[in-house]
Amino acid sequence: MANRYKIRDNEGLYFVTFTIVGWVDLFVRRDYRDCLIDSLNYCVKEKGLNVHAYVIMTSHLHMIVSTAQGHDLVSTIRDFKKFTSKSLIRLIKEIPESRREWMLNKFSYEANRTQRGSDYILWKEGYHAKQIETNGFLDEKLDYIHNNPVEAGFVSEPEEYLYSSARNYAGKEAVMNVNLL
Repeated sequence: MANRYKIRDNEGLYFVTFTIVGWVDLFVRRDYRDCLIDSLNYCVKEKGLNVHAYVIMTSHLHMIVSTAQGHDLVSTIRDFKKFTSKSLIRLIKEIPESRREWMLNKFSYEANRTQRGSDYILWKEGYHAKQIETNGFLDEKLDYIHNNPVEAGFVSEPEEYLYSSARNYAGKEAVMNVNLL
């Protein structure tokens, strides 16, 4: 089963999900969401990442991604998760955060529990990659990504949610440019 959700075709289009350990609602603060956006923009510019759709929810991130020719999607995702983990831990320590001690304890506990060689583990291992091979599956995942904030009760229309590519697809100003499908 573990092999089922791996990136096998580096030139493929993939639906991926990154989840904070313990489903901690980390992304309730704008600083943390902006950290993800900045890191994604860096990966787009410097690592050939193509982000076609995304949504940042409180405890996870869904995206449809691919890479430009000559770039490695697995490496880019690994680097993104590693960099954002360190950046987010640093932010938790720096900004006024009422949950600071609790979150750092949670992420430290996870590092000790899994013994993955770090002081803190922020992201769950893996990212549940599903290759998109049909238009029907693509439409299903786009709809899922864009309606996630509606289903969560954050907004009544997908394009109202600031941290989602639904804004791009609706022709509205967005926090990040995406490669529309």
